[in-house]
Amino acid sequence: MIPLAIDEVRRLAPGRLEARAEEVTGVTVDSRQAGPGDLFVAVGLGREFVDEALERGAAAALVPDDAFAALAALAGAVRGRSAAKVAAVTGSVGKTSTKDILAALCRPHAATVAAEAGFNNEIGLPLTLLAIEPETEVVVAEMGMRGPGQIAALCRPARPDVGVITAVGPVHLELLGTVERVAEAKAELVAALPPGGTAVVPADAPPLEPFLRRDDVRVVRFGPGADVRPVSFEPPRLVAEVLGTVVELEVPFVAEHHARNALAALGAYAALGLPLERAGEGAAAISFSRLRGEETELPGGGVLINDSWNANPVSMRAALEYLVRRAAGRRTVAVLGQMAELGEGSEDFHAEVGAAAAGLEIDVVVAVGGGHAARYGGLPAATPAEAAELLRELLEPGDVVLVKGSRVARLETVAEALAGAPAR
Repeated sequence: MIPLAIDEVRRLAPGRLEARAEEVTGVTVDSRQAGPGDLFVAVGLGREFVDEALERGAAAALVPDDAFAALAALAGAVRGRSAAKVAAVTGSVGKTSTKDILAALCRPHAATVAAEAGFNNEIGLPLTLLAIEPETEVVVAEMGMRGPGQIAALCRPARPDVGVITAVGPVHLELLGTVERVAEAKAELVAALPPGGTAVVPADAPPLEPFLRRDDVRVVRFGPGADVRPVSFEPPRLVAEVLGTVVELEVPFVAEHHARNALAALGAYAALGLPLERAGEGAAAISFSRLRGEETELPGGGVLINDSWNANPVSMRAALEYLVRRAAGRRTVAVLGQMAELGEGSEDFHAEVGAAAAGLEIDVVVAVGGGHAARYGGLPAATPAEAAELLRELLEPGDVVLVKGSRVARLETVAEALAGAPAR
């Protein structure tokens, strides 16, 4: 991290500050990770672990009056001292995977800091910025939101140069109501770009168009027939045309939705001014954050696709389509949990996913958790533990299993149980 003097920390982040050094060279909100040079910022119950952080060698510990404001202020100060270009990624689906792809493409050509896992909220975004070093040239940040104004708030410390919107779809409808309002909230990223900045957006998202009318921002669209367009995808080879230049990548994925995410990443890569003729040099190092389509071999020769990080109607459909392609004729099993925050249309959205599973001829559907998840059809399981027991009985050697639901469904526990379960 670009160092901050203790006096500056005190000025930027009011609260109770205990310092044992004159500057800090790192920031953490986890006392277990605190070490020499670090500032431990107590978020919530973190105030109970101040002594532990100091015992581990932290340079200082802060119990802020307002934790989110403190982290944003500290992050903004570090960002302001860096000449790095910031690319921020948001979207209804695919933002973490797009961030992972973009970071891998950038690293061979620029000193790159990227958001860890799904660090995309009022804590995670500042922590990404607080990892900026004096030599950092590119920052790949991720921005999530649950309602209006939240992306705008994240943009204030980040000051992005490039904004990527991966997709606009029916998510967070509980707070936002309509897909058009989702688009408006996501487009806060475009509004925050400086003159000369670049917005990378999907070519097939009409609700976004009213929010892209800025003469001082370049808009790059990705998708068939767009500025960044697919030429062919025959795994592991992905060929795309990026602003008139043909780019070839050897990628470690086979899912079509990841190929789409790669198009968005290539648009941002080009906007950052990195060499398109060498874009493929980082492709082999693409590694996705955990619980985003992780594949594990099952006992008996089957495959487990653990995509349990989150779910919405768009990502559910994409995951089910991938399940069928990945199975290539083998028996398919979809373990589906609740999709959260869909508002009044939740029951219908769950029914649509159930209809998609039926239309794709998924062999076995296990609906976990009751409620609207029951609209998936198939076999019911009241809890993840019950689902795991059911699957132990019905799985056959060679099955390809998808596990997917929103975080509230806790389906990662099902995937963990399956990974160690013998086929019957």
